[in-house]
Amino acid sequence: MVPIIRKIRPEEYDLLREFLYQAIYLPEGVEPPPRSVVDLPELQVYVMDFGTRLGDHCLVAEVKGKVVGAAWCRIMEDYGHIDNGIPSLAIALLPAYRGRGIGTRLLKGLLLLLRENGYLRASLSVQKDNPALHLYQQIGFKVVKEKGTEYLMLWDDTVQSFDGLSPIR
Repeated sequence: MVPIIRKIRPEEYDLLREFLYQAIYLPEGVEPPPRSVVDLPELQVYVMDFGTRLGDHCLVAEVKGKVVGAAWCRIMEDYGHIDNGIPSLAIALLPAYRGRGIGTRLLKGLLLLLRENGYLRASLSVQKDNPALHLYQQIGFKVVKEKGTEYLMLWDDTVQSFDGLSPIR
């Protein structure tokens, strides 16, 4: 099962609502919140009117015609906000597709897409105990601030060029 990594199509933007929900980190044993949690204003900033703003970029992973993951970014004041020139990103996979390297491919592809569009930095926020922290560190994100149980992280291609970012086909 090799996923196809591609740009999201406008008719698929509504899928971001599901992937926003999937992006919520839940430690083991924690009850998932209701799906309506994505309607909160602090979460809607990730998906509302996606595709209409400068800096809106998204890649999806498709397996056998089904979108199973998404990595997207936009310039927004979210949990990962650093400044108005740096896109914040989010990434999520459906649970059955985690741990297979798909997230790595999505994230590398999104960073390459950002680079191709003139963005040499990207930020994100991650819970300290989220296993995805290791993925972000491997790709080159650095912790720039601790915020309670979270890290604010920055990918900065102006400081270090990150190898391993190859074009998406």
